[in-house]
Amino acid sequence: KFDLVIVHESFSKALHDEEDDVKLEDYLNSYQELNKFFNLMGAVFGFVSKDLQSKIDILSDLHKQNGNNFGTAKKMIEHEKNCRLLHKSGYTSGSRTLLRLHRGLDFIRLFLKSIGELKDEETTASVCREAYNVTLAKHHPFLIRKGAQIAMYTMPTRQELLKKVCGNDDEHIENTINILPKTLEVTAVVYERVENLYSSYSLHDLP
Repeated sequence: KFDLVIVHESFSKALHDEEDDVKLEDYLNSYQELNKFFNLMGAVFGFVSKDLQSKIDILSDLHKQNGNNFGTAKKMIEHEKNCRLLHKSGYTSGSRTLLRLHRGLDFIRLFLKSIGELKDEETTASVCREAYNVTLAKHHPFLIRKGAQIAMYTMPTRQELLKKVCGNDDEHIENTINILPKTLEVTAVVYERVENLYSSYSLHDLP
């Protein structure tokens, strides 16, 4: 089952003792749980979940291999920038990889916010499409955009979606709905910190 409490706790830890930075390990722990949300939704988000998982794995490996330089988003960017690794041929940049996850988080938070505002019987298709169009769609080629938008037409109502990702457990579903506002708050802070880091280092256009 998808557990939004883990997302909330891990993102909160990612911000602990930092003013303008994000701890990578906690960020990735939270993202791993968010990706479970997409996996549980099935084929509709297959195009998202596989891509996100590969990027989570890349950053996890970098963190395990070099915890000092890849302990936080800021340390990673500075390390790769100072060592001229951002555009190095044959090197998989952690900064570039995090940027892709960062764009995905923008979509996820907008989609979850919309789910929180829907009634149980309302479809999630239109709000998902709206969230996608203003976030990830800007970075996806035409064929992926088209495939994603077609897949979204098959999305269920809010009630059906919550049962799919949380299981037929009314208490767990209720806890998920209750923790959602706080989770969105801390997610927004995490997103803004990473957004500001990439702006300050002029790295939003990393290829």
